[in-house]
Amino acid sequence: MLRALLLAPPGAGKGTQGERLSEHYGVPHLATGDALRRHVAEGSEIGAQAGAYMERGELVPDRLVLELVLHLLSEPEPLEGFILDGFPRTLNQAKTAFQWGKANGRTFHAVISLDVPEDELVRRLLERGAAQGRIDDSDDTIRNRLRVYDEFTEPLLDFYRERGILVEVDGEGPVEDVGARLRAQVDRLYPGSDASA
Repeated sequence: MLRALLLAPPGAGKGTQGERLSEHYGVPHLATGDALRRHVAEGSEIGAQAGAYMERGELVPDRLVLELVLHLLSEPEPLEGFILDGFPRTLNQAKTAFQWGKANGRTFHAVISLDVPEDELVRRLLERGAAQGRIDDSDDTIRNRLRVYDEFTEPLLDFYRERGILVEVDGEGPVEDVGARLRAQVDRLYPGSDASA
């Protein structure tokens, strides 16, 4: 079963494309941002610690994110396949995830980078913030999140490129067109893709 990571800046369409890939390949879509927001809303221990970072548009500390994600991937037992969205976001997280994946036979088949110009990202996020009332989609927070992404997440592209599993896809245009480009790239790397499940 497919194990893939969607790696892209905020507003690039990870959530939308993650859900579509999940349905196409028959594996769960695990969005760490949604899981963190759920913890914040529920007032859990992870949520209480993560909330302040999220409001400022900063990365949640590695230890909290790792605790959350490894729980999602391994409880009650390690998932066979998944589309991971929003993790890892730092090189430390990526290396820890890779070690866990090797130990559990769950390394990625593909890492998909969605490329969208910054002006378009800001436009999309402001629109989403207004529509959904999300506190982490204000203008200042958006620009900070994009700076944080550039600083901490961009180095992951080289990490996955060196492993030969990075695919870079144009994230602009109709959702269906972006999805078709994504699937074509994933199918190139994932040996079980012809079963489309």
